[in-house]
This record gives sequence, C-alpha cells and structure tokens, in this order.
Amino acid sequence: MDSQKEALQRIISTLANKSDEIQNFIDTLNHTLKGVQENSSNILSELDEEFDSLYSILDDVKESMISTIKQEQVRKSQELQSQLSQCNNALENSEELLEFATRSLDIKEPEEFSKAARQIKDRVTMASAFRLSLKPKVSDNMTHLMVDFSQERQMLQTLKFLPVPKAPEIDPVECLVADNSVTVAWRMPEEDNKIDHFIMEYRKTNFDGLPRVKDERCWEVIDNIKGTEYTLSGLKFDSKYMNFRVRACNKAVAGDYSDPVTLETRALNFSLDNSSSHLNLKVEDSCVEWDPTGGKGQESKIKGKENKGSGTPSPKRTSVGSRPPAVRGSRDRFTGESYTVLGDTAIENGQHYWEVKAQKDCKSYSVGVAYKTLGKFDQLGKTNTSWCVHVNSWLQNTFAAKHNNKVKALDVPVPEKIGVFCDFDGGQLSFYDAHSKQLLYSFKTKFTQPVVPGFMVWCGGLSLSTGMQVPSAVRTLQKSENGMTGSTSSLNN
Repeated sequence: MDSQKEALQRIISTLANKSDEIQNFIDTLNHTLKGVQENSSNILSELDEEFDSLYSILDDVKESMISTIKQEQVRKSQELQSQLSQCNNALENSEELLEFATRSLDIKEPEEFSKAARQIKDRVTMASAFRLSLKPKVSDNMTHLMVDFSQERQMLQTLKFLPVPKAPEIDPVECLVADNSVTVAWRMPEEDNKIDHFIMEYRKTNFDGLPRVKDERCWEVIDNIKGTEYTLSGLKFDSKYMNFRVRACNKAVAGDYSDPVTLETRALNFSLDNSSSHLNLKVEDSCVEWDPTGGKGQESKIKGKENKGSGTPSPKRTSVGSRPPAVRGSRDRFTGESYTVLGDTAIENGQHYWEVKAQKDCKSYSVGVAYKTLGKFDQLGKTNTSWCVHVNSWLQNTFAAKHNNKVKALDVPVPEKIGVFCDFDGGQLSFYDAHSKQLLYSFKTKFTQPVVPGFMVWCGGLSLSTGMQVPSAVRTLQKSENGMTGSTSSLNN
C-alpha cells in the first residue's frame, strides 16, 4: 500500500512538473505571438520611414536639378537678349544711315554733296553694325543637363531586405563563472563579414533551465560588443543562476537571439539580524554602527558585571532613554559588553566567503563565526563556541585571533578590508586581506553544529559584502596550505 502510494506521489509530482513546463511553454508562445505582432507593426513603420526618406531625397535631388536647369535657361536667355538688343540698335542706326545716304545722291550742289559724303563716310566708319559679332554668344543646346538614371533605376529595382545575421551559439564549456565575474563566449554558425557588433543580454534568476516569461526580472543590455566574448565583473551573486543570450547586428539590423544559456551563480547571501543585536548597535542589512544612545545605561552597567574581565573597554555613555520599545526595546539577544550582532543565515555545509570593512574611526571590532548557542553576555572569541579576529585601537593597537578565551597576536598589518573563508565540512575558518588575498590566520576545528557569521563593534561601524564566491586566489591558497596547524594549535579545539 505504502509503495503504491509513493509511486502515485512520484507520478503526481512528475505530472505537476510537466504541467508547469507546458504552462511555461504556453506563456512563451503567447509572448512570442505578441512579439510577432508588435515587431511586424514596428518594421512596417520603419519601412514607411525608409521609403519616405528615399522619396524625400529624390524630391530634393529633383528640385536641385530643376533649379540648375532654370538657372542655365535664365543665363542663356539673358546673353541672347543682350545680343539681340545690340543687333536691333545697330540695324536701326544702319537703316537710318542708309536712308540719309540715298537722299544724298540727289544733291546737285557739288560742295553740299561733298559735305554729305564726308558725313556718311564718318558715320559708316563709326557704325556699330560693323563691330558686331554675328554669331550667337550661347547655343540653345541644353543636353549637358540631361540625366541617365538607368543604373540608379536598376539599383532601386533591386532593393530588398538586408540579410539578417544568424543567431550566435553560446558555448557553455567556454563560459566561466569565477571571482564574482561571468565570462560568456559565443561563435557564429557560419562566417559573416557584415557583422558590426554583438548585443548581450542577461538577468538574474532562481530557476534552472530555459528562461521563464512570467515572474522574471527584465533583461539588462550590454551593447556594441566587438568581440565574441564578454566579461561581466563586480557582480553580487544574489540569485542561484543567471540567464544569458546574444544577438549579432550589422549596420542596419539585429539577428535573432541565441538559445539562452543558464549559468550557476550560487553564493552565500546574508544580512545582519537586527533582532539579534545588542541595544547599542544600529543595524541595517549590510552595516552596523555603534550607537551609545541605544540602550539603558544603568541596565547595561548592571548586566555588565556578569561579564568581568572583558578585553573590550566599556565606553562612557550618557543615560539617555532607550529607543521606542517597538523598534528596539524587546531586543535582548545580546547585552552587557557583548556588543554583538549575528548574520541571519546559518552555514550548515560547503565553502563560503564574505568581506568586512571597518570605518576609519572604529575603535574596536571583531569578525568571525559562532554557534547559535552563543550566550547573551558572551563576547566573540571568549567562548569555545566562537572564533574571530579582533582589532583594537583604543589604548594600544592590537590585532589578534581569539577562540575559547585564548589570544594569538597577529604580526601583520590590519587590512582595510578583511575576507572571511569558512569551510564548514573541512573544519576551517580563515581570514585574509581582501585586497591582496594574503592569509592572516586560520583556525582548524570540527564544527559540531551550524555556525552563523558574527560581528562585534564598539565606537565606529562595519560594512558587509556578501553574495561573493570564494575567490580563486583563496581556493589556491587553501590547496597549498594543506592542513596548516602549527601556529594555530593553541586556539583550536
């Protein structure tokens, strides 16, 4: 009966998964259908704009040519009109002289005839009719302004859609996820020398496999990629996966997207747990600051007696009323001089990494891990349930590793940012200079229950970076370290 029930449950689970896949595919088809309609309208509008642009160019060229022909017509007309006017004037003068000469032939008086003859001779010598060029200054030929658009007409008749680049193919083997960067590599199915650039799109998701239409973030775009790979760096891995797709573009058109690829981007994400913090700490998701007005001075003083001998000095606090009870009054996870706040996510297995940066004026702080059973008056490193490095610049500068109330002074400079590596299964907690990846200290132990990141801060503040992979340099150091226990034996379980 039980086996049949389990078999039926497996069938139901398989059927439910298949239904989910089909529904996702239906959503994809509907989304694609809508996209076809929208893109068809868009491309028709673009075609209209292109042809309108072409018509506009032709109209402009035509207007320019018409203007040239008219200007040439006016120029030639003016030349011929001027020449015609000169000829008419010369003809009129010539006819007048001819009439005078004809009348002079009838003069009988020799002296008067001689005088008239001299006048006629002088006027003929000066007559414009004998200085005129009887050849038109310009021809009526306008053939130099003729056009032959046979070649252009042939080109226009060959107008067609530009060949669309084929979809690239992303090669998952060549893709690399490391150091909070993702390198995506692709290739074209066939050579295409018309490709000008590529466009890559990506988005974060918590679903493996093909992208879903519903309940997904928008694609983010990286444009104008000239090569066939691209690296996204400085990412926060706050989701389990990332989807990637690529398309090729020539000067006018973008091709289809490649088949999307989903790459795993798991990393430890946690925030600071405001409900677990000391009253004198002002806590947000990724930062904590010392707040001397947060607690009741007298209450803290009384409870502080239960934790004498603390290595953390107790700063002077003015007795100011506590924050509104709804916000901070019910928070008593840590008290006394245990100025502590824990992360809100437990580590139960695997290898994890996060980084912590202190404010420049921070007087005293600790960074490490602890079991959830850490007592409300306990300070990090002073119990066998917590491990940390501690920085103190109150009276003298000290940098030390602490566990089970044992202290190991560290003879290295305090880095600007501390990287924390926790290998739960391997029983190792290591601290690094987050910039240079220099190893500062390593604890070797066997974690017997889940641990949570822990932080102590007094006079100042800390900021936290999570969603980080274990850096490649740290992985390499872990391999070469190979069980380094000599200098840390005094602090290990």
